[in-house]
Amino acid sequence: MVPLIWLVVGLTLLGVLATGVDLDGLMAAGLAALLLSLLSALVAMPTPVQLLLFGLALLTVLQGLQWWSTRRRARALPWTPSAEVAEVLSGFEQSEQGRVRWQRQSWAAINLDGHRPLERGQQVTVMGRDGTSLQIMAGPSTPATASGD
Repeated sequence: MVPLIWLVVGLTLLGVLATGVDLDGLMAAGLAALLLSLLSALVAMPTPVQLLLFGLALLTVLQGLQWWSTRRRARALPWTPSAEVAEVLSGFEQSEQGRVRWQRQSWAAINLDGHRPLERGQQVTVMGRDGTSLQIMAGPSTPATASGD
């Protein structure tokens, strides 16, 4: 395959990602295709070898992103004395992810104490934020700081 094809594939996949489509592995496939475009421009190789290298690059990028994601999540959160209270809306029964109401809005949330199930209507403490997801733990620190209703 011509390096230009890999370049077009990589840019197309990243362009689709930029439009808001969120499919697992889409960014990794786009980055792997761009990497293969560069590599195939430097070294001539047959199509089966390029496809094999694409698969290996895709797996490597996916593993790297997974490692980076778990490393980010494992960081200690700073303690904040002004932690706020949210209310569980849904989820958390069988997973560490769900939705909470905080500051009168619905938020995606991650239960930092994943082994403790949370029930709908339960008050939880907002410990921090990771992108557009709140990081929560069971039990409010102080009921006086409730701002979820």
